[in-house]
Amino acid sequence: MSHPESNKNLGIIILKPVCTQKNYRLKKIVLNVLKFLAFFAVGAFIFWLIYKDQDIERIKSVLKNDVNYVWVIVSLFIGLLSHISRTLRWGLMIEPIGHKPRFVNTFLAVMVGYLMNMAIPRMGEISRCGVLSRYEKLSFTKLIGTVVAERAVDMVSLLVLLAIVIFSQFGEMLSFLHNNPGIEEKLGSIITSPYLIGGLVVLIVLMYIFRKAFKHTVVFTKLVEIINNFKEGFISIGSIKRKGWFFFHSFFIWAMYYLMLYVVFFAFDFTSDLNPIAGLTTFVLASFGMVAPVQGGIGAWHFMAKEALSLYGIANENGIIFAFVAHSSMTLMIIIIGIISLLVLPFINRRNDVEPAGA
Repeated sequence: MSHPESNKNLGIIILKPVCTQKNYRLKKIVLNVLKFLAFFAVGAFIFWLIYKDQDIERIKSVLKNDVNYVWVIVSLFIGLLSHISRTLRWGLMIEPIGHKPRFVNTFLAVMVGYLMNMAIPRMGEISRCGVLSRYEKLSFTKLIGTVVAERAVDMVSLLVLLAIVIFSQFGEMLSFLHNNPGIEEKLGSIITSPYLIGGLVVLIVLMYIFRKAFKHTVVFTKLVEIINNFKEGFISIGSIKRKGWFFFHSFFIWAMYYLMLYVVFFAFDFTSDLNPIAGLTTFVLASFGMVAPVQGGIGAWHFMAKEALSLYGIANENGIIFAFVAHSSMTLMIIIIGIISLLVLPFINRRNDVEPAGA
């Protein structure tokens, strides 16, 4: 017969892992909530800084009377085409891992991913892989590999567009600085600052002296991980069977992203005369606002878009109205389609509702 005290201890031993697991889940939930609040607070603060001194009544009047919303609707249709193209490209990248997922599941997973990015930046990549893993019986880790490759291609595409903008619009940027001597003076003082130069020299010297210790830091490990992920991503592209279609969609996605923003220029009298290069400049600079770690680029996107438009003589009060309409329409579309996708997924997969495939 076992001793009562032994049974008591055994109960504690059994319950301990359960409690630990619950605590871990609770901590994870709390951490995600804190992340959401922190990112949202940063975005909201930038948004407030941009709009706090604006004439709200004028903004309301322009939104009600001076916007041709037909062009905004056209913009959303073009945006939808980009999402469909991204879905098709992701399908091409998944094929080499031994499975051809259904288009509808892949599309809905992509839209859920966009929606999740509205909650926590970079959460979308994980979410869409989780959705497709569940409903298509695919390895989650292999799907993550395809998304890494996709992100590598997207980053290179954005950098290429940035290079085009810099070389084609260098004169406009110089003209903008000459017309705004305050900004030119600030940039000059920052670049020639003895504190900045001295700090960079000290940083380089310290990194050289402590280079061995630096290799064991979290920063270095993360940097190496990012580089390796990009390397693996590009290598995996070699296994895609229909490379022609892959490169077509890679071009088409970014062409649609650009047109999605550019056609909104025609919705306003003050931007309708701007040329396509002005649209490209605004698109590329605003895209870096989307890279900022805030939900949906809120605040950061608005700031970059209005600053880009100012290069072409668009007044600040008009630039922020354009940014508000363009960003709000894109965001609203993602939220609506994302929520519909979440609701529809379980119904169209009732017969195949299974646990995710093993990693």
